[in-house]
Amino acid sequence: MFRLHAELGVDLGTANLLVYQRGRGIVLREPSVVAISQPTGRVLAVGEEARLMLGRTPGNITAVKPLVNGVIADYTITLEMLRYVVNKILGKRRLFSPRMLVCVPSSATDVERRAVIQAAKEAGAGEVHLIEEPMAAAIGAGLPISQPGGNMVVDIGGGTTDIAVISLGGIVISRSIRVAGSKLDEAIARHVRQRYNLMIGERTAEEIKIRIGSAYPLHQELTMEVRGRELVEGLPRTVTVHSEEIRHALTEPVNQIVEKVRSVLEETPPELASDIIERGIVLTGGGALLRGFDKLLQQATGIPVYIAEDPLSCVAIGTGRALEEMDAISKAAQV
Repeated sequence: MFRLHAELGVDLGTANLLVYQRGRGIVLREPSVVAISQPTGRVLAVGEEARLMLGRTPGNITAVKPLVNGVIADYTITLEMLRYVVNKILGKRRLFSPRMLVCVPSSATDVERRAVIQAAKEAGAGEVHLIEEPMAAAIGAGLPISQPGGNMVVDIGGGTTDIAVISLGGIVISRSIRVAGSKLDEAIARHVRQRYNLMIGERTAEEIKIRIGSAYPLHQELTMEVRGRELVEGLPRTVTVHSEEIRHALTEPVNQIVEKVRSVLEETPPELASDIIERGIVLTGGGALLRGFDKLLQQATGIPVYIAEDPLSCVAIGTGRALEEMDAISKAAQV
């Protein structure tokens, strides 16, 4: 059927911004970073172009992440980022305002949710709905959420980890912890600073996490050369870091996530808990890609743990499928 207005599903993440357009799939995948000119406040770059500027800008340019812990920290810059997204996908001249479905963490307050709706409308959206991230992640992972039976999803994003048990198209229990990808990066940067007296930026810390980070002993341990600024002399220096020490550095934030999952399982009704034992726990989000996290969680809970097919895109795909199914919008979006 011909639609007069576009429909967009937006995964407004702390680390990455993904947009799903109905009928086309994921049409935009950019880091949630905006470069601002300090004297004028003008937006110079958004997304990957702005991310490359992190830690490398002159005094008159600032590269910032306007979302912290999955919610809006800087309203004006978030608005500019959303406006950029809408204009890039649909063009500045359009006859109709798009309908937008935006993901929010399950722990988002009413004020934080209203801020998201307001920013989306000011950016050019007509009708705006919200969907909780674990619900979108479950839909995107292909879980049978509409059936009577427990499904457990753990969505480890950039700013928050959302844990939910879902049955009959609704969230039975959900918990959110503000420990996720960003906290892992901070733990790595802190370890390198304390052990090697070396200051590294968040991009380098993230690269270490991706290349040699792990939550469970590896069959073959890894090493990586890391460059940074020596704290005492202030000169550039290169050190070699090992996957064992990075795993040790990540122990505290990783264990916080594991303990939160265990506490949710303890609160889950017995009938749904038995379903989860049979179906397993599904991991989504970028944090699901941390080596061995699924094995660690399985060991800690005694329940099979599976990584979704495309964990980075699950939330965006879930919003898209919710757009495709109007029933899903009425049941899950109006939160």
